[in-house]
Amino acid sequence: MRARGEALVLLAGGGLADFAYRFTQVALPLVILHETGSVAATGLVGGAAGVPVLLSPWWARRARQWVDSGPRLAVIATVSALALALVPGAAALGLLSPWLLVVSGLLLGCGDALGSPGRTALLADIGDRWGAGKAVTLMTWQDGARRVGMVVGPVLGALAVAAGVTNGLLWIEAGAVLAAGLAGLGIRGECRTEGGEAPSIRAGLIGRREVGLGWVIRGTGCVTWFAFTLGLSVVGAERGQPGVYVAAGMSGYGVGAVAGTLVALRVVRRIAPMPLASGAWATVGLCWVGMGVWTNPPMIAVLAGIGGVAVVWGISAISAVITRSSAGADRRALLSGQSVVVNASSSAGLLMGGPIIAAVGAENTLVGAGLLTTLIAGLVGYSVRMPKPGRSGRVSRPSARV
Repeated sequence: MRARGEALVLLAGGGLADFAYRFTQVALPLVILHETGSVAATGLVGGAAGVPVLLSPWWARRARQWVDSGPRLAVIATVSALALALVPGAAALGLLSPWLLVVSGLLLGCGDALGSPGRTALLADIGDRWGAGKAVTLMTWQDGARRVGMVVGPVLGALAVAAGVTNGLLWIEAGAVLAAGLAGLGIRGECRTEGGEAPSIRAGLIGRREVGLGWVIRGTGCVTWFAFTLGLSVVGAERGQPGVYVAAGMSGYGVGAVAGTLVALRVVRRIAPMPLASGAWATVGLCWVGMGVWTNPPMIAVLAGIGGVAVVWGISAISAVITRSSAGADRRALLSGQSVVVNASSSAGLLMGGPIIAAVGAENTLVGAGLLTTLIAGLVGYSVRMPKPGRSGRVSRPSARV
């Protein structure tokens, strides 16, 4: 079946590129620090890459609709690969500088703002052609492939750095991104009506209340995520065991996330998406509270594993809401909006995280962040159960849309 083959190509290519990205997470700061001698410069690429994504609701409204086929994804991948190659290429020539790092980051951010939602939307389109419910299946496995890379990639990257191939890892990612893009050259896109108005993210939300509520839950989880990652790093440093607590948390989370992916589809088919999303993030919040109360590596690993399962189920539930309620241009707009929500809220959390932890302590931050996450998830879950305006609980006649 053509759709199945195209889906496998997209999944394999995306998984390969993301796996290589985990190498770069380890190698890139070390290369920049070695070449520039500046600790501040190590974050320039990542910081600059976030700017185009955050501004994408304004500049990418039409551009994201263009990325609707394999050849067009390949164009975006080529630009991203060139941006990635700038850093090791300049380092090899002794020309690496802060302005070049910013240029590389901005190009990468543009590629991510268009390529990531474009690839996911194309994957969902292929799922629609494949059969009913396959769009959610493919998006869930795409997220699962990312989490496998999250668990294995940094470990292999660290081993490669120890073996002295730091610069080589950056070339590997550039090659992997280019290969992933070129592999999809034969994938056709959906037929579109030319000349139509490209929907904005806000317009895509009209009539899709549950998508917006899902973003509220997921955005809250991303804002408070710093308590888990940064908080555990601080705990380890304060207790004279640097890296131990965050390693226990990330390892447990990764294992739980992979395990959760294996059964996520069955869960999403049996439980309504919004109650599932609300319950999942409420569980994540309670896990963080537990880490703040019982702060020792074994308990952190167990709680993080439970949280990893819950996060995967929550993300799958929101993906189901989007894919079941939209298609084509609207779906691309919504997936782009979701990318903005995740990136913006994560950046905001990291920006606030350091001062908050310094003021109240890492353990208290975990408890507070967990309670806030659970509270918001619970309120959203309760609001979904409330009757919509203009309807009573026992009226079965369809109401007119305004």
